[in-house]
Formats: sequence, structure tokens, C-alpha cells
Amino acid sequence: MAHDAPEDGWKHSGVRVIPGDSLDENTAQTPGMNRAAAINLARVGAQKIWAGTVHIHANAKTGAHHHGELESVIYVVRGQARMRWGESLEFTAEAGPGDFIYVPPFVPHQEINASTDEDLECVLVRSDSEAVVVNLDIEPAEKPEAVAWVDPIHKEPG
Repeated sequence: MAHDAPEDGWKHSGVRVIPGDSLDENTAQTPGMNRAAAINLARVGAQKIWAGTVHIHANAKTGAHHHGELESVIYVVRGQARMRWGESLEFTAEAGPGDFIYVPPFVPHQEINASTDEDLECVLVRSDSEAVVVNLDIEPAEKPEAVAWVDPIHKEPG
């Protein structure tokens, strides 16, 4: 499906480059984390995605929450991420530099910096430009069950 070019011939309404040193920190913050928006409705007119960075301080973690209907993708740039998820946060997996994490809609989860002395740096992309965070009152499981990556290529261990 072809679209007619806007009056500016796409000059200002086409591709945008957001310099890394101009991210917007006027976004929802969590203690121990610093989020900065690169792509959203206010900055570039994005209708269906939000993208930015999150720096999670050493030994910091979120409370249990989900993001409603949104899908989230986290790309680990530096450090070690630990994700807990499930009705009692009973499952866990870790990701390091170069790894991607996918969080489906409505999944109760908790993001954790697995390091006690190194910051965790990630790029975060969500499937809507509006932030949706539903905080949950979940008592975490005492011993989370580690979950290995399983897909058609990676079979269940054992």
C-alpha cells in the first residue's frame, strides 16, 4: 500500500536520528533505575512503540508488575539481568550482553540487576508509546525455578 509523500517530502516527517546524549529523562522512574526515552509520541510522533534506555543500579530490582497488553523487548548492553516471572515469580532466567529478553502481555515479572557491584545497561522497546505499569502485590517465591531457553531449535535439557 503506497502513501503519498507529505508536504515536506519526508524531510522532517521521515527518518529521525535521536542522538544518544539527547534522550528524555522526563519519564516514569523507579528507585534504583534511570529510564530515558528516545522514541515516543511526544518526541517523534511514534504511534505504536516506545524505545529508550534503562540503567539499573547494582543490586537493584523492581517490584512485581506487568505491562497490560504491551509487549516488551529488553536488549542487554552491559551487565547481567535476572528476570523473575510467574504468578509467584517462581521462574527465573538470566541474560548478559548481547542477549534479548521478551516479556509477553500481562506476564507478572520482576527485573533485577544480578550484580551487586556493576550497573546493568539495557535498551527497552515496548509495543505502545504510552507507559503501562500495573504493580502487583506478589509475595516472591523463596526458591525460583530456573527456566532454560526452549524453542524449536533449543530443546528441553535432560
